[in-house]
Amino acid sequence: MNKKTIRQSLASFFQGLYKKLFKIHDTPQRIALGLGLGVALGLVPGTGPLAALFAAVLFKVNRASALLGSLVTNTWLSLVTFLLALRIGSVIFRVNTEVLKSEWGKLSSNFQWSYLFKSSFFKVILPVLSGYLVIAILLGLFVYLTALVIIKKIKPALRRQAGRKDESHRRHK
Repeated sequence: MNKKTIRQSLASFFQGLYKKLFKIHDTPQRIALGLGLGVALGLVPGTGPLAALFAAVLFKVNRASALLGSLVTNTWLSLVTFLLALRIGSVIFRVNTEVLKSEWGKLSSNFQWSYLFKSSFFKVILPVLSGYLVIAILLGLFVYLTALVIIKKIKPALRRQAGRKDESHRRHK
């Protein structure tokens, strides 16, 4: 793929995301909460679209925006944030980051199901998952607040614009 194709693909993706988000018929708070929840759950390894839908139903937020948020962040963003999660987890658990990284490498390269029952497994997994949870909560809150502000500003303008189109359409009939 050349740069122009990548740029067009990204532009098309964000235009589709924009259209889907603003065509949802719900309150700005429920849409933004769903989006933030979906982003947070899409970021945490082992969760994703199904967890986002379940949580959206449980917390009575918009399911479509939760699904959309989890699809946007699911997997690819969690891989990008792995090192940051490792670092945050090592700070929380007061473990050397390099030691944790080394232990993670050993665990992932020689994984066996019996490791799930060893305490050394939890000494590695808990810091990493804690780091992911911190990042997910912070990013989810950021997305919620940003989406709420944007939706509250744009959605009324879109309604007014749609109202003008309907009125114009009725006049021409």
